[in-house]
Amino acid sequence: MKFYYVYILLCKDDSLYVGVTSDIERRVMEHNAGKYPDAYTHNRRPVALVFHQDFIDPNQAIEFEKKLKKWSRVKKQALIDGNFDRLQDLSECRNATHHQFKPDIEDIEE
Repeated sequence: MKFYYVYILLCKDDSLYVGVTSDIERRVMEHNAGKYPDAYTHNRRPVALVFHQDFIDPNQAIEFEKKLKKWSRVKKQALIDGNFDRLQDLSECRNATHHQFKPDIEDIEE
């Protein structure tokens, strides 16, 4: 059975890099070897693997990677730390259009 991995690397400059691969050990070695000069991590080596999640379905892995790339650093750090309570708090919608912040219709009519 083939696995696909979504991973987060901690770079030398303290930034986080999110990627997806089918061979996590090889990919981390490539990042640290600077195999791709145009890659984000090339000038931020060495990098350290701080999180990975495995998937059987490559499409699920790709979708999870896309989702993680949109997350804030604080939210990614909560995932890395396994702080799922904090992750839950950070995932709650807080904008004015969210249903929790809309007034009841009775309040508007008064």
